[in-house]
Amino acid sequence: MGRYPFDYDHSQPFMQQVSDWIADLFYEVLPEAGFEVRDEQIYMAFQLERAFAEKQTIFAEAGVGTGKTLVYLLYAICYSRLANKPAIIACADESLIEQLVKPGGDIDKLMRHLDLVIDARLAKSPDQYLCLQKLDEARFGHENISLYRDLHAGLPDFVHTREALQSFYAYGDRKDYPNLNDEQWERVSWDAYQDCFVCDKRHRCGQTLSRESYRKSADLIICSHDFYMEHVWTYEGRKREGQLPLLPEHCAVVFDEGHLMESAAQKALTYKLKHTVFEELVVRLLKGEVRETLAVCIDQAIEQSEYMFEVLESCCRPIPGSDRKQIVMNEQLLREIHRLCDILSQIEEELVFESEMFTLNDYQLKIVEEHLEMMQKALALFRHDQAFICWATESITGLSLVVMPRTVKEVLREQVFSAKMPIVFSSATLSVEGTFDYVADSLGLDKYLSFSVDSPYDYAERMEVLAPKWASGGTFQEKMEAAVELLQRTEGRALILFPTHEELRRFKQEILKRSECEKLRFLFEGDQEISHLIASFQGDEHSVLAAVSLWEGLDVPGPSLSNVMIWALPFPPQDPVFMAKREAAANAYEEVDIPYMLLRLRQGIGRLIRTREDSGIIAIFSEEMHTNETLREHIERVLPAGVALKYSL
Repeated sequence: MGRYPFDYDHSQPFMQQVSDWIADLFYEVLPEAGFEVRDEQIYMAFQLERAFAEKQTIFAEAGVGTGKTLVYLLYAICYSRLANKPAIIACADESLIEQLVKPGGDIDKLMRHLDLVIDARLAKSPDQYLCLQKLDEARFGHENISLYRDLHAGLPDFVHTREALQSFYAYGDRKDYPNLNDEQWERVSWDAYQDCFVCDKRHRCGQTLSRESYRKSADLIICSHDFYMEHVWTYEGRKREGQLPLLPEHCAVVFDEGHLMESAAQKALTYKLKHTVFEELVVRLLKGEVRETLAVCIDQAIEQSEYMFEVLESCCRPIPGSDRKQIVMNEQLLREIHRLCDILSQIEEELVFESEMFTLNDYQLKIVEEHLEMMQKALALFRHDQAFICWATESITGLSLVVMPRTVKEVLREQVFSAKMPIVFSSATLSVEGTFDYVADSLGLDKYLSFSVDSPYDYAERMEVLAPKWASGGTFQEKMEAAVELLQRTEGRALILFPTHEELRRFKQEILKRSECEKLRFLFEGDQEISHLIASFQGDEHSVLAAVSLWEGLDVPGPSLSNVMIWALPFPPQDPVFMAKREAAANAYEEVDIPYMLLRLRQGIGRLIRTREDSGIIAIFSEEMHTNETLREHIERVLPAGVALKYSL
């Protein structure tokens, strides 16, 4: 097979030939390999042809079972070979990435059934890799020392030497350590406060080696939404510093589960400030011979930063169900923030003079200047009323201030949608009650193509949706009784989706005391690496998986998943980001809360039926839908055609 998987006629439009080839695959080639002909899939293929031919953005909403992933993969592969640049497939999270690339996944199917060689490589987020510096700290720490010493002993030999590398292989991926729980992993994984530029282990770091690998991909680079937006946000800065951007030049982007793109963009545009990190950085400047005026400014900045964080801590209020703290702004806090800004500006001016005297190490100077610039950008947002969202988080090393712009529309317009290339948003849930306005507006998109096709499955025959009524208003204990009854009915085989980690932990404590469920195996998100957890759930038919983040992307066909329990309607959390959205809306409940909840509810419901043979129960635990007729009507409208709510178990 040559460059293209079909005989390319240079006298005819390329994308038309791609579309004809894909149609032949879906009508003739794949059915011979056991795939069914799906009209919805072929319709999607013809719709995507225009987006790729005209280099436009398209919302591709296709229900479960349409085979949408195969469609966009085939177009992306062909287009990348035409452009001689890789296409990016950006997934909502790491578990979705694993679903795509696992043995038996969609890329594997295309390679096996079409005899097609596909160069697809993973570009995982930095926090999915082991940090060698943090591992050193952990193995000399106070908790689980033997665990972290074993991790260190299991590292490749080349990590421990200073000799020139003769050969190496990828290592340090979160997936390589499935039995670490999330808390243990956070002790040794990369985080935003790691100063990679001065790390003496950076050239032997698993994260660095993985970047060298995925940059060479010829067809596809698969990453998370977060990582793609981090690439966009740092692109110009990294070029200014003489560094390579996180991702290479590419020809197209597919955002799988594209309705989650806005939150990823916001996360990427977030600034994180911490006093201990700032102090450690600027103190480096004092190790050389510096003028007294600069030394005085640095001392003042450290003192002011420390005091500002003390004031900040007094302004923090806990948010129930969240690890974020709300910051109650007042004049004193704003005054101290502005004062720190002014001192940082003085330091930047002093550094200009200092650099001309060549008394400072250029490399160290560059690192400090970059950090000061980041701090100035973050703190400058406080000079513009209502231009920012902020909150605080607490850790063993102190308080962190987190700041982000209120909207990301301008950045997305300028740095993503202005690029003349095909951009595909793919999901089963991009519209809200028939319109794409909610997602398009959140992304700042004015011009786009769109289409919607329903799932080919017979939900009326295969799905039962229960919404039990409660005698005491849906207390935790009432929900526990209902959950136990349903687990007994299906003999496990259940996914339970929680709105918060707090409620999941409470369920975990309670369910293990229930003798009725003692023979069932329970798997809890956070106890192990997520893809390993999902594989365990799929392999043990009578197990139960309890999770907070698996509303999207979980694909477990067959009897292992016959029961989906939604512990509470998935309204947006009461955190600073959604508080700001509500404040900006004329009718927060209808414009923010309801659209978000309905999209997430549809995703949760979509976990149950993954093939034509699947069947089972959806149970929605909610008191409000029984007392709020408008809310109940919203929910009834998003249920699959022919499926009605039943109000008893």
